This record gives sequence, structure tokens and C-alpha cells, in this order.
Amino acid sequence: MKELLVATGNRGKLKELEELLSGVVERVRSLADFPEIGAAVEDGATFEANAIKKARHAAQASGLPAIADDSGLVVDVLDGRPGVFSARFAGEGAGDGANNARLLTELAAVQKEQRGAAFCCAIAFCLPGGECRTFSGEVRGTILSTPAGEGGFGYDPLFLVPEYGKTMAELPLTVKNRISHRGRAFALLKEYLATYRG
Repeated sequence: MKELLVATGNRGKLKELEELLSGVVERVRSLADFPEIGAAVEDGATFEANAIKKARHAAQASGLPAIADDSGLVVDVLDGRPGVFSARFAGEGAGDGANNARLLTELAAVQKEQRGAAFCCAIAFCLPGGECRTFSGEVRGTILSTPAGEGGFGYDPLFLVPEYGKTMAELPLTVKNRISHRGRAFALLKEYLATYRG
């Protein structure tokens, strides 16, 4: 594929995706290249709905195929919350510390064996004509009662990956990228783009 627009203004995420998509996409662009395109409103009820809204908006406004992702934490005992509100669980503009504190407060009376959760990611690939295809990834784990690890961000220090006996924040980046919800979803996208003939 010649050009692909990533519906993000985040330079760090763009660099990560350029590496991930090397070999299948010749040129990766970002919203920073199209300042006239405003951000899409993320008011979908699911990760998939939000990813589609962002990617479709970017593709139609730029005339280029576009991708966007949406992801978050789904906690079983909280009926799937924080879900699409993961980044603002403690309120608009809340940081990681406040979001983690709220999660721990809500789970304070919940036993260790009932703290099952999953990190979920949905990626949408949309064409300027409006057609979209989605890819999803998930990693299961358990929410700890105290954070562990210095790496990662968001809920990573509280999310224990049982197979490794470590939190996402303790895992080496190479392992995290391979097993993470985002890593799994992007592996499926890359596989698709490698055979895409649009």
C-alpha cells in the first residue's frame, strides 16, 4: 500500500505504527499532516464503534485510506466498565493516577479471584468511500490491589498477566508488544494490508 493515514496526532504512536507497518505501507501519514481535519467525536458505545468513527472521518476528509484504534480496560465484576471510558474513568481530563485510584476504590471489597479483566483493542481500516473493516485483539488478566512495575501507562501497573506472573508494566516492551491487545489487533491488520490490493 502506498499511503495510509493514521488518525492520531500523537507522534509517539505514529512512530510505533511506522515500525509496525514497515514493509506493507510505503508512507504513513498522521493527522498532523492534515491540520484542517478536526478530531472525530468519540461517542460510540463500543471500542469498534469509536475506531470506525475516527477512521471513517479521517479517510473521508483526507481522501486517503485511514486507520484508527480505540482500546481500554474491561473489568468483569464491573459489568465491563471502565470500557470506552477507560481514559476518563475518574472524569474528563483525569490522569492515569486518578483513573487507577478510582478502579482500586471500586474493587476494594472484591476478592482476588473475582478480579478478572481484559484489555481490548479495536482497529478500523476505512476507505474514503466509507467502507470499513475492523480487527480486534484482547489479553486477559487480573486486577491487583497495589500497582507493580514502572513501565507502560494507564492501567498497566495493576493488570497482572497470569502466564508471565507480571503486570503489563513489568513486562519487557518486546513481550508486551507481542502479547498485548493492541499488538494482537495490529498483527491482524498488518496481515490484511500485506494482501490488500485497493
